[in-house]
Amino acid sequence: MSSQPSKDLETFPNPRPGRDYTIRIRMPEFTCLCPKTGKPDFAELLLEYVPNDKCVELKALKMYIWSFRDEGAFHEDVTNQMLDALVAATQPKFMRLSADFKVRGGIYTLVVAEHRDPAWTAPAPVVLP
Repeated sequence: MSSQPSKDLETFPNPRPGRDYTIRIRMPEFTCLCPKTGKPDFAELLLEYVPNDKCVELKALKMYIWSFRDEGAFHEDVTNQMLDALVAATQPKFMRLSADFKVRGGIYTLVVAEHRDPAWTAPAPVVLP
């Protein structure tokens, strides 16, 4: 197999550092293991961020997400762990990671974790007539 799971998050320079813009990445095939039962948990991840100087490279992100497949993790912890690693790698102005876990025992879990650079102010929303 040419690709392997990896905890390395590669980045590349933001091509438009003078403009605030949002990158949204949907990852519908996240899996990890329940730390209590060892059974698989499935989630759709949505990463939204306003880059500063760096953007996350997509293949590296794919390999990073894949690296959790055989690890036991509580939904709340794995979401925050991923956000922490992504923030450390990219140092964004703003980042939100939403993890929408599929039903398990009749329960759905949605975990949303955010990071905001204290020096950044979000632009005012534009309201069109």
